Amino acid sequence: MTSVYDFTARSISGEEVALERWRGQVLLIVNTASQCGFTSQYAGLARLHETYGPRGLVVLGFPCNQFGGQEPGDEAQIAQFCAVNYGVAFPMFAKVDVNGDAAHPLFKHLKAAKTGVFGTEGIKWNFTKFLVDRAGEVAGRYASTASPDQLAPEIEKLLARPAP
Repeated sequence: MTSVYDFTARSISGEEVALERWRGQVLLIVNTASQCGFTSQYAGLARLHETYGPRGLVVLGFPCNQFGGQEPGDEAQIAQFCAVNYGVAFPMFAKVDVNGDAAHPLFKHLKAAKTGVFGTEGIKWNFTKFLVDRAGEVAGRYASTASPDQLAPEIEKLLARPAP
């Protein structure tokens, strides 16, 4: 059976990273954008990472330019924007597609594991969030409109469970 640990992705600084690195931790995987109406959610994501990181939460940000061209910058610009404007210290990755034939394999897996409203797989907009348990299984999918703070109760539940 496939889990998120079976995937790799290129970091925002260009290195290939195996998600296996975070085995046994709770992951919050988010497709992000710097010029979106939801961009301020970076602050909430950074708070979650800071608050729950010591207990095993890791937020992973995946910039995406598929929705309204709202992530036009290159990786260096994105990294600088996130650090300067929101103090982002969680891992960020190179830009990816989350829908279509060129969608990153991780996002194909996430969407198949937890479908959206009415069973649709496609991601509707930036800042769609996938919560992954300590076993690497997708535990929840949340729309762009769900603020990071709204996920805290589910994160708490997953953190309370021991790693497999």
